[in-house]
Amino acid sequence: MQESLQNLILSCLSDLIENGTIELDTLPKVQIERTRDPAHGDFATNIALALAKQAKTNPRQLAQNIIDQLADSPLVAKVEIAGPGFINFFLSKGASTNVIRDILEQGANFGRNDLGQGESVQVEFVSANPTGPLHVGHGRGAAVGDSLCRLLSTCGYKVTREFYYNDAGAQIDNLALSVQSRCQGLTPEDAGWPADGYRGDYIIDVANAYMAQESVQSEDRTVTALGDINDIQAIRDFAVAYLRREQDLDLKAFGVQFDIYFLESSLYESQAVEATVNQLIENNFTYEEDGALWLKTELFGDDKNRVMRKREGGYTYFVPDVAYHLNKWERGFKTVINEQGADHHSTVTRVRAGLQALGANIPEGWPEYVLHQMVLVMRNGQEVKLSKRAGSYVTLRDLIDEVGRDATRYFLVARAPSSQITFDIDLALAQNNENPVYYIQYAHARICSMLQKLEVGEQETALSSDQAIFEALSEPQEDALIKELDKFAGTVKQAGEQRAPHMIANYLKDLAAAFHTFYNAHKVLVDEPALRQARVALCLATKQVLRSGLDLLGVGAPESM
Repeated sequence: MQESLQNLILSCLSDLIENGTIELDTLPKVQIERTRDPAHGDFATNIALALAKQAKTNPRQLAQNIIDQLADSPLVAKVEIAGPGFINFFLSKGASTNVIRDILEQGANFGRNDLGQGESVQVEFVSANPTGPLHVGHGRGAAVGDSLCRLLSTCGYKVTREFYYNDAGAQIDNLALSVQSRCQGLTPEDAGWPADGYRGDYIIDVANAYMAQESVQSEDRTVTALGDINDIQAIRDFAVAYLRREQDLDLKAFGVQFDIYFLESSLYESQAVEATVNQLIENNFTYEEDGALWLKTELFGDDKNRVMRKREGGYTYFVPDVAYHLNKWERGFKTVINEQGADHHSTVTRVRAGLQALGANIPEGWPEYVLHQMVLVMRNGQEVKLSKRAGSYVTLRDLIDEVGRDATRYFLVARAPSSQITFDIDLALAQNNENPVYYIQYAHARICSMLQKLEVGEQETALSSDQAIFEALSEPQEDALIKELDKFAGTVKQAGEQRAPHMIANYLKDLAAAFHTFYNAHKVLVDEPALRQARVALCLATKQVLRSGLDLLGVGAPESM
């Protein structure tokens, strides 16, 4: 409806320019907002205020000119000028209920838009070190990243999902030493245990599998254990493959899949890291000091210059990230979104500085970042800190096993990534209206239960309802539900623009509330044929939008509960 009103105003402005009432060089972008108070109409615009100076008239006069040009639009029942020049629109009954017909006709395609215009976009998310089970923070990254991919696809982007494995560096050395120590019969309490070794019980599982000479297959390769406790490279390769497989299984249980798995080690094997460093040196953005190689990141907005190659040898962690993102650019991704934990905040400026210093025509501010805050897990009012398996943190699998995939995904995506989340296990398990997942899914199941009571052919009749049938919908609760349905397409587009899947989660709560209020106040299967058909059609439209919205979050839409 907002787009229809925008087009209507643009048409009015074109007519006013053509008949000489106003002078404008170009047509502006028209902002249409929903009103907060129904007394002020359904929608409002400030276009007269925004254009008055350019049009050489006062805002209220321009608003009146626009209203006079509207003539008898079937969309609008009444138009008013408010305050200094706002235009308030009161929709006609037919315009308000158009959304029901649109939803029934378009089905799962309702809400799709062409925001992305087919542009290729790469979203990197999760990207966990293959050194242990995925923790709840990785789970939030998975929920936000996967929902963002679903959202961008709905908004007309061609999306590639990528997982970057940090399978090189000190943490992998510590993993290999930890597994080797377990193979030798050592425990974390023994004096010979590596100082920075991993202590979780999962290391025992890796060591036992290695000694049993098992084969493990991850997404892109199979590794067979040699069983030689002295071959640290063989232990390293097997441990990484084993834990990659475990992470893959966790992600599959979470309903998350990737198109590409990229290994950090490949950047070293292909000499991409070395080539990147050499290019930065050649471009005169580096210098030697105290035996270390530094990058002049201050030139690109950092608070100080950063070490690239340490005095004792080896690159700092942001250097392969620069090489990796150059690889993304060279693969043709002009839009790249990295969903990462907030602890990566300090790397954003460094990676972007390195890319600018390469002189590869990469635009400033590339790539985009969506950074999520930490997750606090609570049960019985107490923080849950440890997993029996991981030993030091709550794993994603712990939550999936405890409360199920749907509740886990919804709770982890329900707030803006920049906000810290308190994941209340007791609330996620509750089967009442306080649990937002239950509340939303119950709305869908409630409609499905009602539909089972329909007479033969009645659902098909409702799906093909003429627009005139919806004139029977006149109750305030019906109007409120229709208005919520009409918000869906705009919410999807706005969430895509802002990279904000939590907006969908919030919308679904409001839609479910509007439906439950309507359903509790009014019987659907009444005797009067026209009203019955209209209400069934309204419920079918609500069912479709609930399912579509839940699918954007990777959450199921059960038909019974």
